[in-house]
Amino acid sequence: MTPLRTALFVLIALGVATMPAAAQIRSTPPLVEEGGKLVLDALGHQLSLPRPDWLTGDDAALGRVETSFLAEDGQALLEIYPKGESEALWTTLYGARISRDENERTLADYRAALMMLHANSCKPELTGFFQLGQDNGDNDLAPLGFVCGAYADQYRTFAGLGEVMVASFQRSDTGVAIIYQEWRGKSFDPGDPKSWPVATEVVQARANQLKAEAAFSKAD
Repeated sequence: MTPLRTALFVLIALGVATMPAAAQIRSTPPLVEEGGKLVLDALGHQLSLPRPDWLTGDDAALGRVETSFLAEDGQALLEIYPKGESEALWTTLYGARISRDENERTLADYRAALMMLHANSCKPELTGFFQLGQDNGDNDLAPLGFVCGAYADQYRTFAGLGEVMVASFQRSDTGVAIIYQEWRGKSFDPGDPKSWPVATEVVQARANQLKAEAAFSKAD
């Protein structure tokens, strides 16, 4: 589990405990493909997602990707990788985290916690955040962007690597979804977009898509 993946699953700043030993681990997520979208059913919610952006053509997506799914009472995490990649070795991943939340916290609270945890995963001098659009209140947020030019020194497994992430936030009356994509490559200068592991126009396009095309609601 990468430091940023841990940050998405463990929102310590919101008082969410770490994943217990009794947590369920599934090799096959409750995920289907309908109408050109991926649909995840978890924690009494349905999350409709645009297809992975690295896939081309109209063939079914699920046979052309690798997936990982973790769940416990109150939170679930889906991640999708290109075929042949994995949790340990990936160049890009696409995921969603669902949390049960009875309107106790705003999406702005979740975003603030996510920013703090991501910042702690990266070398401070190589850390940056950016907002892709305008917020419309604390529960209608623009996508969040994050650049990590190099992971913090304590993450020795990822020495020499950095990543770019974009995340979109949605909520229902009883839950919150964070939908995100990350791109990983060699360490880079956050101030020089040409050195990033992904082009800035790809980041912007994916942020727009996650904001416009993902749909989150309580399951029927």
